[in-house]
Amino acid sequence: MRPYLAHKQPPAAPSDGVTAHFLGTSSVLLSDGETTLLCDGFVSRPGLLRVGLGKIAPSRALVRAAIDRLEARDLSAVFCAHSHYDHALDAPLWSLETGADLIGSESTANIGRGLAVPASSLRVVADGDTLAYGRFELTFLDSVHSPGDHFPGTVDEPLVPPARARAWQTGNAYSVLVAHPAGRILLHSSANHRPGMLAGHHADVVYLSIGALGGQSAEFAHRYWDEVVHTTRARRVVLTHWDDFFTGLDRPLRPMPRFADRIDTAIEALLPLARRDGVDVQLPVAWQPAAPLDGLAGSQGDR
Repeated sequence: MRPYLAHKQPPAAPSDGVTAHFLGTSSVLLSDGETTLLCDGFVSRPGLLRVGLGKIAPSRALVRAAIDRLEARDLSAVFCAHSHYDHALDAPLWSLETGADLIGSESTANIGRGLAVPASSLRVVADGDTLAYGRFELTFLDSVHSPGDHFPGTVDEPLVPPARARAWQTGNAYSVLVAHPAGRILLHSSANHRPGMLAGHHADVVYLSIGALGGQSAEFAHRYWDEVVHTTRARRVVLTHWDDFFTGLDRPLRPMPRFADRIDTAIEALLPLARRDGVDVQLPVAWQPAAPLDGLAGSQGDR
């Protein structure tokens, strides 16, 4: 990632706005000092051999350590972009440890049921549904997984770990628009889109997945950017799902190895489009507090 270090996201100064903590893959913790929300929360990150040849389970110790490090005991909700293990493996434990709602598809709910998340904490959402927590509003928009989905399908009964990684099937994929008086953040966690899915929606910042994008054509990357970033008139993009999620979060993030993904190809495809549109591109740093909306709120109509 050395050629792209100039894009490293700066740490946040203390402010009254929205603070974000990136936890690798597409996991992002958002807080305004009163309400805290979490996308995915995948921190167990089992190694490649275990994922490929064995059975996996969430680590309660790692989830508890993350909650303590982030001071997230007052978590209001954890929502899953889809139900693969790198998004939904740990989400039920965040709910159980903090009392947060667990939000997602029926597949995500069945992952929660497998770990005995109470029914009162499960929220199944459909396209266009909006949920409010404090000053945040979450709108769930049907999306689609990136090309080459290894575990398509749905989780149709409670999933009790340990289990094979393929048991965490996709379910519904969502792009989640987070609206707050400080600004609007789109969490787009799979590098694909439904044409027109974001028409009429606006965001100041997009947390944009580039996982598997390096294996697609330049035309695909161009359409992806236009449909997600240009359409929403975002002024800042924070790149996600580029890190090697078989490596623990106790080490600095590193990109997926080249045999698995071409992160450099993806970034090189997107940077000219960012320059064309005047969009600031940032690479997030794990655990570091960031202020993604600083200087951007209210600017989305300028372009």
